[in-house]
Amino acid sequence: MMLYRLKKWNTLRNQIFVVFITVMVIVLVIVGIITYQVVSVLLKNNAEKQIQQTAIQASGRIDILYEHLDNLTLQAATNSFVQEILLQEVLGNPASFNQRQSIMQVMNLYQAYSKGIDTFELYSHDGRRLFPLHDGFLSDRIGSEWIEKTEEERGRMVWAGKDPNDPSSYLALRQVNLFDRWFSPGGYLLIKVKENYIQIEESTQEDEYMILVDSNGSPIISNYEGDIDGILQNQQQDITINGLDYMLVTQQSKMTNWTTVILTPVRMITEDISVLRSAIIFSGAIGFFIFLLFSFLLSTVITRPIIKLTKTMRFGKLGALVSHKGDSSTYEINELNKTYNQMVETMNHLIQVVYEKEIIRSRSELKALQAQINPHFLYNTLDALYWSLEEKGEEQLAEYVLDMSDFFRYTITNRKEDDWVTLKEELDHIERYMKIMRVRFGERLTWYVSVPEEYADVKIPKLLIQPIVENAILHGVGNKAGKGVVKVAVEPNEAASWLKINVKDDGAGMDKETIQTILQSFKKENLTYLKGTGMALVNCNKRLELYYKNDSTRGISIDSVAGKGTCVAFEIPIVEDEHELLENDTDRR
Repeated sequence: MMLYRLKKWNTLRNQIFVVFITVMVIVLVIVGIITYQVVSVLLKNNAEKQIQQTAIQASGRIDILYEHLDNLTLQAATNSFVQEILLQEVLGNPASFNQRQSIMQVMNLYQAYSKGIDTFELYSHDGRRLFPLHDGFLSDRIGSEWIEKTEEERGRMVWAGKDPNDPSSYLALRQVNLFDRWFSPGGYLLIKVKENYIQIEESTQEDEYMILVDSNGSPIISNYEGDIDGILQNQQQDITINGLDYMLVTQQSKMTNWTTVILTPVRMITEDISVLRSAIIFSGAIGFFIFLLFSFLLSTVITRPIIKLTKTMRFGKLGALVSHKGDSSTYEINELNKTYNQMVETMNHLIQVVYEKEIIRSRSELKALQAQINPHFLYNTLDALYWSLEEKGEEQLAEYVLDMSDFFRYTITNRKEDDWVTLKEELDHIERYMKIMRVRFGERLTWYVSVPEEYADVKIPKLLIQPIVENAILHGVGNKAGKGVVKVAVEPNEAASWLKINVKDDGAGMDKETIQTILQSFKKENLTYLKGTGMALVNCNKRLELYYKNDSTRGISIDSVAGKGTCVAFEIPIVEDEHELLENDTDRR
């Protein structure tokens, strides 16, 4: 009897009801235990973000002030009169007293644009004071380490901290570079900034502290009267001061290397946790009773259509799935019925769909295979034509066909190991190209190819020279009336590890504007406006940059005179070791 009662109550509806209640109780217990900790962390994180944002804004205001000073001192350093005075100092012509007095007018002009600058001081390249007028040296005014750092920055303003002679002011130093001497050092510009010019917003909360320290850890602005060093050395986010827990937030400026420190009492962050905890517990209790009331109804509504769907699946014929036409007021159950019916329809058509897809894929693969062109078919056809011409006694045409076959074989072959060829192989390819082009130009075309024997095995990117030779023939000799000569010469340059390759012609040549356009296009990305000679030279120059990425490649140079001819030259490092080629290839990838 007991077993029967257990089975009677062991229904899906009762199981769902019990599970709902059990899960709800467990959730409420867990929430009650961890709510305080979770809310504390959330509030603390939000407070930290707000405090961090405050620190960022305060640091940003300091950066804006710093940038204003940087721009103003840059204008003063680049003033034409200041530049001329410092240039004459470098050239050994000391500034006269009147000139030094004139500097005061210039500095007063820039000083008027900022209320924070107390004084400007100008020094020569050897550290001698030019303004103000009393004599002195920069080394007496500021530490040598700041002078060295300023020289390392090469014209950028360096913040040197407090003025040794006036603790209520700060010093900034900038090296002045001379425009007329290729930006070489010409002197120094020292500014003195008032302390009250550098401000951060004041704390509006009780026991909250805001501190601004320089790169050496010295306080600039602070409402905290205790030991600042202990705060700066603390590596934790939380710190205890005078028995109170504080949250420590710091923000360092990349421009000035100053650090903004904000100390906020933890009690200010967590004072609302108890209120939130009570509200959560009260809401949870109300939710529990409401959930208890509706759990039974929901379990009944959910299980009834599921039972109907189960019967449909159970009485389906073997080997065929039957659609379920039942309807329910519950969205999820309707989705379940809809999904089941879609699954039945999909399963009934799955085999046919897969079969059709396989047929389409097989046909596509077959078409792709049929579309491939075997380069050997072209080689064999040209070879057959060659032997046919030989048998007919057309030896000259046969030689042209043989050159064309070798030309295509060299050009089309695209194996990875053929990316690099020897200099001899590349020049032999050029010889074949010249012979083919003689069919068009006849006796008008004459060429010379020369390379020292010891450089025949030097490695070079495939098809690097041929486009340049093609330009020389088509745009040089081709645009010239009468005979033309193309010379390809390989010779070592002054550095023993480099070769210079020259392609010369005595053709039509180019004007200076055309040459300048081509040279400028070497540095541009969009080259669709180029045609003919320019595009080929740009491509060759780009290949030089890619293949010799790790070498200081010289790039392509052009020397041309309209009506007299053109010389295109470039230099490559001497590379014969296959391992070096592999390393270069790896670097390019």
